[in-house]
Amino acid sequence: MTTRTPPASPTVSTAVADVVAERAGHLFGLMGNGNAHLISHLTSGGFPFTSGRHEAATVAMADAYYRASGRIAAATTTYGAGFTNAYTALAEARLARVPLVLIVGDAPSTGPRSFDIDQTASAEAVGVHTLVAHPTNAVATAHRAFDLALRTVQPVVLALPYDLATAPVDEQADLEPLPAKRFWNASGKELDRVAAILRNAQRPLLLAGRGVLLGDATGPFKELGDRLGAMFMTSVMATNVVESPWNLGIAGGFAREHRLDLARQADVVLVAGASLNSFQHRYGTLFGPDARVIRIDNEPPSEHPHVDKYIQADLAPFLEALTGRIPTVEKNQTWRHASSEVAEDEFRSVGPYEDPQEFGPDGRLNPRAVVAALEQILPAERSIVMDGGHFMGWAPMYLSVPDPQAMVLVGTAFQSIGLGFSSAPGVSIAHPERTTVFITGDGGGLMGLADFETFLRTTRRGVVIALNDAAYGAELHQYASKGLDPAAMLIDEVDFSAIGRALGASGHKATTLADLKVLEDWLAKNDKGVFVLDVAISREVVVEWMSASLSAKTSL
Repeated sequence: MTTRTPPASPTVSTAVADVVAERAGHLFGLMGNGNAHLISHLTSGGFPFTSGRHEAATVAMADAYYRASGRIAAATTTYGAGFTNAYTALAEARLARVPLVLIVGDAPSTGPRSFDIDQTASAEAVGVHTLVAHPTNAVATAHRAFDLALRTVQPVVLALPYDLATAPVDEQADLEPLPAKRFWNASGKELDRVAAILRNAQRPLLLAGRGVLLGDATGPFKELGDRLGAMFMTSVMATNVVESPWNLGIAGGFAREHRLDLARQADVVLVAGASLNSFQHRYGTLFGPDARVIRIDNEPPSEHPHVDKYIQADLAPFLEALTGRIPTVEKNQTWRHASSEVAEDEFRSVGPYEDPQEFGPDGRLNPRAVVAALEQILPAERSIVMDGGHFMGWAPMYLSVPDPQAMVLVGTAFQSIGLGFSSAPGVSIAHPERTTVFITGDGGGLMGLADFETFLRTTRRGVVIALNDAAYGAELHQYASKGLDPAAMLIDEVDFSAIGRALGASGHKATTLADLKVLEDWLAKNDKGVFVLDVAISREVVVEWMSASLSAKTSL
């Protein structure tokens, strides 16, 4: 490790860097004129730093690192084009409610140059607040950025004006303290009303979102369901938050069809810590038309066409108080007793009941059969990372993960593709002991190729699965089916395994299920390295979330 000689006096950049070293476990970035001194100060002292090859990866890696570990991360880019290149990933982090600090170079404090833009206004346009470091407040402002990100559970930009980046720090002024954190408590009357509704339910269903995980409310959530004899479901970001044979799995577009049929029989649904957005709610079809839906969250109230009652409350105390009002129902009087098949192996199998055939109508592989087969081939201790696109529906349906933070989808909140290769290295760094399984489509994969090399560089043991239909599948199924010309929706066949081999990975092109044996053999022989499997999948197999959207006539 290189020994760093401290500067004669701290500068704005080095002061901010020292706060990053104190508050974050890792820095993801790409060096440029606006952040060179910050990065150099950290790397010369041995602080963990990972460089992306495109600025989008700086934020996407930090985003995925948080989702996979629960630990806040920092990202950094230079000003101007560096900032705008990271903008899509920043918008995704904001919409997905991911706390991170993005440290960026910025225009000089004396005024913008010809190539500067108003970065503060640009960040504000996607709902991200900007703090500016000055010689008199660099330390306090950097701490405030981390405090604010954690308090609001969203990204914060910390700007370093170009002419102040190397300015010596002056005596540091304190900032006004943040307002005391507000806690939301439901009234006794509200608790009594919800308890009465649940006690009278014949077929109760409890749906957990990411808020249950963040609010440390898993215990009371599960106990409440067990007392009621309820079924459970989760959002994709809360996968496996409840370990129970009565867990029907992921709700929404990723729900298995046979489990969805049962969920639609619920007469009362309690949604805890989930937004119940259109995708989670399967475009209005997740629950039966007569189901009574109660949503609990600490977010500000918002109208929802299918929510009968919304209560703003912190989840753990609410669920604990609610559980205390619910007596344990006799087992033979619960929905579980009437639906005992739920706990049986056949019901819980990952097998593709929906369509088990090896090939689609066009002779290319059926992605359902491929992904279901991968459940048995891939190591159990794995993190699943996905890009956005039509293909992404199959992995959450057929692949299990060891905990809720092992299923990472960066891009879905903003409906972006192309952030997969950018985000996957963040997961590898967060959990190097696991095999990182990155799943992409060919459209998003080609868009993010710059950081293919970053994934190979940062991943101890990994597998890239390219579900390759030689098309932009979402557009093909939405618009070619309506008669639009498909020419711009098609992609010339690319072999991602060949690209991987060119970059130093192992790889194989799969056109039959028997070809998956090559991956299985590689995993048996290799504890390190990356294998790239390009799978030629059918264009004619439509994923369930897309079918639900088309049936609901929803524009994505």
